[in-house]
Amino acid sequence: MLQNRRVVVVLPAYNAARTLEQTCREIPRDIVDDIILTDDASRDGTVELARSLGLHTIRHDRNRGYGGNQKTCYAAALERGADIVVMLHPDYQYTPKLIAAMAAMLVSDQYDAVLASRILGRGAIAGGMPRYKYVANRGLTLVQNILMQAKLSEYHSGYRAWTRQVLERLPLDRCSDDFVFDNQMLAQALHHGFRIGEISCPTHYFAEASSINLKRSVVYGLGVLRTSAQYRLHHMKLRHDRLFDAVPD
Repeated sequence: MLQNRRVVVVLPAYNAARTLEQTCREIPRDIVDDIILTDDASRDGTVELARSLGLHTIRHDRNRGYGGNQKTCYAAALERGADIVVMLHPDYQYTPKLIAAMAAMLVSDQYDAVLASRILGRGAIAGGMPRYKYVANRGLTLVQNILMQAKLSEYHSGYRAWTRQVLERLPLDRCSDDFVFDNQMLAQALHHGFRIGEISCPTHYFAEASSINLKRSVVYGLGVLRTSAQYRLHHMKLRHDRLFDAVPD
């Protein structure tokens, strides 16, 4: 609990048994009220380990994709009474030690969402981000800032925090079940005028950390450009897109 706000951490997991315990060890339990792990039909012992660690564990009977996994995470967090939801990958690529800072930015009522940026500072390259991914990140972010008329340092971090109001407002069911989900969700938040803050975050690329390959990266990049184009056309009223419709009250 942080300033009477219930803080919930969600862990979208797939074959995370080797890094899950280390990730959970650094989650600040003094402010985190609940930890939810959604397992996307892993083939290792992720579910058994999560349960042994006392996490609220949900298991998909089939792989629903990265976006589909997050949809389950966020729905479960809201159902369990979350006021603040922090989405953290259980592969230990991002440090859990920033959860308190991210949650504090939200309970300050100055922001509705917070992104942990690998680009602010020098954390990306120093942490082992492949250079082609760094260059692609910078290029895509430049295009998106122009098309979405925003000023974010990156749109591609997988470490994010949201208020309950944002999650209840966004039509996440209209987002992809694949990796571009993150980008579509952020585009929705920008469209609805939510205030997005950023915090510098070191990152660690290593063998056990999840990372999509070059082919999937290209598919993701094309999806990002498509989402940005949809956003611009919708804002120019040249093409209505249901992706940006709000959930009815």
